[in-house]
Amino acid sequence: MAYTAIESMRKMNEARFGTDLGPSQPALTQHANPNDLKSAALRFLHERCEGLLFDSAIAAEEAKDGVCRGKSLSAGQIPYNMQMDLNRLCLEKSLEAFIDSGVAEDAYTVYYCYLEMFLGRYGNSKRMVELLSEYESNGSSLLMKHRDHYSHSVYVFALGLAIYETNEAYRRKFRAFYELEASADNEAANLFLEFWGLTALFHDIGYPFELPFEQVLSYFEVDHQERGKGSLYLAYRSVEALTGLDETAQRHFERLYGKRFETTSALLAFDIAEKLGPVYDFTEDYLRDVLDRKPTEPNRFGYFMDHAFFSASRLYRELAEELGAESLTKYHVDALSAIILHNSLYKFSIAFYKDPARRKAPLLAELHPLAWMLMLCDELQCWDRTAYGRNSRTELHPMSVDFDFSGGAVNAVYYYDEEEADKIAAFKTLYKAWEDGGEVGKPPRLKAYSDMAEKEQRFTADIEKIVNTDDIPLHIVPDMRPADRRSKHIYLSGSNFLHLYDFAVALHGRNMPPETSAEALESKFASQSLEYQLSGINRAKSFSRYLNALGCFYTDRPVDFEMLHAFTPEQMTVVAPLEHERWVREHQAMGWTCGSAYETLPVDSDNEKQARRALREQLRCHRLAMDGDLSSEQIREHYFSLSEEDQDKDWRPFNSMLKLLKKFDGLRIYKLS
Repeated sequence: MAYTAIESMRKMNEARFGTDLGPSQPALTQHANPNDLKSAALRFLHERCEGLLFDSAIAAEEAKDGVCRGKSLSAGQIPYNMQMDLNRLCLEKSLEAFIDSGVAEDAYTVYYCYLEMFLGRYGNSKRMVELLSEYESNGSSLLMKHRDHYSHSVYVFALGLAIYETNEAYRRKFRAFYELEASADNEAANLFLEFWGLTALFHDIGYPFELPFEQVLSYFEVDHQERGKGSLYLAYRSVEALTGLDETAQRHFERLYGKRFETTSALLAFDIAEKLGPVYDFTEDYLRDVLDRKPTEPNRFGYFMDHAFFSASRLYRELAEELGAESLTKYHVDALSAIILHNSLYKFSIAFYKDPARRKAPLLAELHPLAWMLMLCDELQCWDRTAYGRNSRTELHPMSVDFDFSGGAVNAVYYYDEEEADKIAAFKTLYKAWEDGGEVGKPPRLKAYSDMAEKEQRFTADIEKIVNTDDIPLHIVPDMRPADRRSKHIYLSGSNFLHLYDFAVALHGRNMPPETSAEALESKFASQSLEYQLSGINRAKSFSRYLNALGCFYTDRPVDFEMLHAFTPEQMTVVAPLEHERWVREHQAMGWTCGSAYETLPVDSDNEKQARRALREQLRCHRLAMDGDLSSEQIREHYFSLSEEDQDKDWRPFNSMLKLLKKFDGLRIYKLS
């Protein structure tokens, strides 16, 4: 019984109406290997996280007065805990869609779910999420080496869930670290989801601070000049504008830790020294000095700027603004310290993992479970990452991976594009010649293939120097297979960053007066549950696919094609069935069934229309939904069997989209012929 509040609603309906009318218990997607990445991550969300964000006090009030506090299509339609169950199901289905595709638009909905569930409202934090994607797509091509960190972070998130699900040793250490009883597995899983999500999804949001630094240095690297003394570099000043703690925060953290801190750097130096200092023989003062110098003196750190420093500082600022500094706990601080450790701080200022003379032991999970998990997953996630940098675009990186986490191990086959077989064959020839020649000098490299294929096993060896893997053995091998880009759903349409949230908000409020403010539009959109908000976002996401079916595309660049100003009726007979299919499959995934009992069952209310709408949400059945294993043709036929009024629901919003594209992004739609 994974979704207990949904099951409780089913029993209430059965008692009320004398027959089992639903809602149905959502099914977990089954796969051939129950311990691959997708299966393990989804199983964690589906089965371990029962009762996530439930509120017993609200449930008691609902039982007392019979008034629902949860929202679905609108407020007060369903019990509060049922809404929390549906929110978790939204996260489960969004993560499933992302693992299937790997595209940034599907990563976006995972971020959206997390922010809505744990920070309160996506709209307040959207700039933090969107900035990284915009910065990477616009500015990263000026760099020599850079690859995606937006989808990467969601893959890291999924990896952590899968490892937690399949590795009992880690679960035991996580419970022990947070002083939870062995019987508190559910409580521990929910705690892990919230703070691992915070750690994984936002560990790279500081890249917009690192990218300008790298852009300047790239001018030198174009001419093959190594960075170092003599390089022109950027350094940051007035860092306290980002790291400073106000008086309220200073008092709050003094109550938590018994010590006053003026900056996040001081707070995190203390936290990390408490956890790792005795084992790695460093002091709080040493670490505070390192953190103070990182943004201001990058020349002391190999002429590198540490994005992790800015990620932790920026995330603290967001948490303090959205949740309030006084509501932050030691769990939040643990997430921040894990983030600030993950890139270079731990590797080069604490463990010195590349220096044989100074190298310390790899990190134990029991010392800092979130940091251990982040460093492990960050290293493992090297597949399916868009290359932006000039050198990165020509390097050989794995395009996909098959994981098997059986027995608590990590068995991974990283696949390289079969079309790159000539590069791989050339590397193997050079490597064999190096071996036959007595292994003089450095071995030949073909990043990242050589790190996995050479006998030194550099990829695995480096991970084992960073984190202790005694309880999670790594078995990494490379292989080749043909590229399958169909799952990417890549279409000709594109802009620097399609603001899906803005489009979904405007589409939802398209019938409101033109002078309606953006705040009012957002408020109307936010009045729906997460499920309905995601439906609106997914409709906006599908627009490029629908245009592709019409032989059209959108772009923000001036191109010599005929512009489209409105859809013709003939074009809408193509788009509308596609939108109906999206709606049907979305409802199936979320556990809706076909039915119209809500239209005829007795209701006790002065407002019958409102009561029947609420009953539909409580039964989770809809007269336009469909059941069973459906083909696209069956759904298409269903669409054309609907009334004209119902058909209009699937195409009218998309003529509105034509005006919205111009308003928000300066985009235009063109015909290919």
